[in-house]
Amino acid sequence: MAQLIADRRDVDFVLHEQMEAAELAKSDKFAEFDKKTIDLIVTEARNLAIKEILPTQKPGDEGCRFENGQVLVPECFHKVFKVYNEGEWLAMTDDPEWGGQGMPKVISLAANEYFHGANASFMLYQSLSHGAAKLVETYGTKEQKNLYLKKMYAGKWSGTMLLTEPEAGSDVGALTTSAKKNADGTYSITGSKIFISGGEQDMVENIIHPVLARIEGAPEGTRGISLFLVPKYRVKPDGSLGEFNDVVCTGIEEKMGLHGNATCSLTLGGKGQCIGTLLGEENKGMSAMFTMMNEARQFVGLEGFAVSTAAYMHALNYARERIQSRDLADPKGGPVSIIHHPDVRRQLLIMKAYVEGMRSLIYYTGRCWDLASLAASDAERAHYTGLIEVLTPIVKGYITDKALEVTSHGVQIYGGYGYTKEYPVEQLMRDCRIFMIYEGTNGIQAMDLLGRKLGMNKGKTFLDYLGEIRKQIDAAKEIPMTAALAGNMEKVFNRLAETAIQLGKTAMSDKVKFAYAFAHPFLESLGDLTMAWMLLWRAAIAAPKLAKLAGGTDPAAIKAKVESNKEASFYDGQLQTARFFINSMLPITLGRLEAIHNMDGAAVEMLDAAFGG
Repeated sequence: MAQLIADRRDVDFVLHEQMEAAELAKSDKFAEFDKKTIDLIVTEARNLAIKEILPTQKPGDEGCRFENGQVLVPECFHKVFKVYNEGEWLAMTDDPEWGGQGMPKVISLAANEYFHGANASFMLYQSLSHGAAKLVETYGTKEQKNLYLKKMYAGKWSGTMLLTEPEAGSDVGALTTSAKKNADGTYSITGSKIFISGGEQDMVENIIHPVLARIEGAPEGTRGISLFLVPKYRVKPDGSLGEFNDVVCTGIEEKMGLHGNATCSLTLGGKGQCIGTLLGEENKGMSAMFTMMNEARQFVGLEGFAVSTAAYMHALNYARERIQSRDLADPKGGPVSIIHHPDVRRQLLIMKAYVEGMRSLIYYTGRCWDLASLAASDAERAHYTGLIEVLTPIVKGYITDKALEVTSHGVQIYGGYGYTKEYPVEQLMRDCRIFMIYEGTNGIQAMDLLGRKLGMNKGKTFLDYLGEIRKQIDAAKEIPMTAALAGNMEKVFNRLAETAIQLGKTAMSDKVKFAYAFAHPFLESLGDLTMAWMLLWRAAIAAPKLAKLAGGTDPAAIKAKVESNKEASFYDGQLQTARFFINSMLPITLGRLEAIHNMDGAAVEMLDAAFGG
C-alpha cells in the first residue's frame, strides 16, 4: 500500500534536488535539520501514514454520529489520533517554547502530504486546530498563550474557525453574531454559525473556537468585526476546565464527501451563558482571521494535492495490473495491461504532470516561508512574503480545481469499477470536491488575484513573481535538452504578462464587471503557467543528470540507459512530463488568454430572464 499514497522518489527529488532543503541547515535556526534528519522525518511520517492513518480511510467514510448534542467521530480515529499526537506532528514548524519542533515548513509539507493523502477527513481536524493555535500565538495576550497554546499544539485541545453564518455566507461583513462587553473585560457572545469543520467531536477534552462577532455599537460591515476566543468549556486561571460555555452543536451536515469530519452547526449563547475573550484588537477581527485563513487556504491546496497524488498512485497501479484488450501495435498478440493503451497513457500523463507540478509548487511555497524567516533584510523578507501572497490563490484555487480533474481521471482509468465503492478512487473524488468551495470559493480566489495581488505594491509583487518564472525560462534555454521547451513556454509567458496588464486596467474602468467575469480564466491561465514553470524547473535539473548517466545526449544512448537504469528512467520521466505539458497542454492556455483579451461581455450583459428556467 505504500506506493498508493505518494511517490517517495519524487518527494525526495523535490526536497533535495529541486528545493535543496538541506541547505537550510546552514542557518542557526534550522541547523539540526540536515539531509539525514530530513529523510528520517519523512520516513517516520510515511510509516505513520501507511500503518496507522491509511487503514482509517475507508471505515472513516462511514461518517460521524450525532447523538444528544454530541458528535462521535469514527471509532478508528481515536487510536490514530493518540499516536499522531504522541509523535508531536501537529506543531512541526512551531516555536519550541510552546511545544513546537521548529522545523522548516518545506519539510512539514512533505510529512503532511503523506498524512492528508492517507485520510483527508482525519487530517482536517488537525489542520484547523493548528490554524486556531497559530492565531493565539500571533494575537493572543500572555495570559491567553499560557492558558491555551501548549495544550492546543499538543493536540489535547482542538481548534476551529467560526466564521460562516446562515444568511451571510461568503459575505462575512453581513454577520449577525454579537458580543456584549462585561464588567470583567470578557464578552457575552450570541449567535449561530454553520459549516464548522470539527465544531464538535469526542477526541479532545476541549475545543477552542475563534469566533468572528460584532461588538455592540461597532461599525457595520467588516470594519466592525472583532475576533474572540470562545472555548467549549471555560478555562480556569490554573488551566483546568471549568463549566460548559453554552456552545451547543445543533446538528451535523450530511455531505458528499469528507464523511469522517464533522461539519457542524453551532449556537452560541442560546442560554445567555457563552463567554469569550477578545483576541487582538477591537474591530480588527478580519485582519487577524486572515492570518488563519491564508494558512488554511494553503492547507486546502495541500489537501487537494495529497488526494490527487493518492488517486494517481492508485490509478497507475491499477493500469499496470488490469489486463484488457490487445496492444494496437500488435493486433495478433494477447491482452495487455491497460497502461499500454494510448488514451490511458494520456490520462496518466495528465495526472502525473499535475501531481508533480503541484508537489513542486506546494514545496516551493514552503521554501518561500522558510527563506522569509531567514531573510537578512526587510527587502528580502518582503520579496518572499510577496511571492507567498501571489501563490496563495494559485495554491488554493488552481490546485483544487485540478484536483477534481485528476481524481476524475483516476475514476475513469478504473472504468466502471472506479464508480463503485470497491475501489478507493470514488471516495477520493468525493472528498476533494469541497476543496474548491471552503476557505473562500475558487471564484473568490480569482477575485483576490485580480483585485488585490495584481496591483499589490503598485504591481511590483506580481512582477517579482513573473520575474521568478522568467529566471527559469532563461536558465532552461541554456540547456540543450530543455531549450525548445523553454522557448515554447516563453510564448505563453509573454502573452500572459500582456493580458495581466490589460485585465488590471479593465478592472479599474467602468467595465469592472467584464474584468471580473474573466478573473477565474485568468487564475487558471496563471496556474497553467506556474505548472509549466515547476515542470520546466524539474526538467532543467533532470537533463544534465540524465546526460551524465547516459554518457552524453545521444538519443540512442539515453534510450538504452533509460531502459536499464532506474535513476535514468526517473530523470527521463521529468523531461517527458514537461514536454507533454508544455507542448500538448499549455497551447490551450494561449486560447484562453486570447478569450480574456477579447473580453466578450455576454456573461455580464445577458439579462437575468435570458437564463431561462
